[in-house]
Amino acid sequence: MSGFKKFLIRGNLVDLAVAVVVGAAFNGLVNDFVKSFIGPLLALVGGKPDFTNLAVKINGTPFPYGVFLTSAISFLITAAIIYFLVVLPIAKLLERMARKEEATERECPQCLSEIPIKASRCRFCTSVLDDAAVPAV
Repeated sequence: MSGFKKFLIRGNLVDLAVAVVVGAAFNGLVNDFVKSFIGPLLALVGGKPDFTNLAVKINGTPFPYGVFLTSAISFLITAAIIYFLVVLPIAKLLERMARKEEATERECPQCLSEIPIKASRCRFCTSVLDDAAVPAV
């Protein structure tokens, strides 16, 4: 029983549970955004993208491919919204944050210890460092 408790309390399981709950809430947010803003904009331009009535009958059995087509279009629209309104801005933000974290140390070519970039002499082996060894930042 203690192994089961450890499994339930393990960090990655709790993280996964939180991600599923937040993902479900985010899914509702994105769906409502598509229904409230993107759907009406598409309806203004080219009519509502609803193909649920499209079907093919083979030997009397209907194959409603329109349902899949409507879901595929909805998925593509949702994926585009997520990419352009969430993923792309977050990637730009992370890129800006990474630029601010510039390197403050470099490796001594003699003893391979970490020393400040602006140092002219290694604090460990006391070798004189030439400017050619300074990496471009």
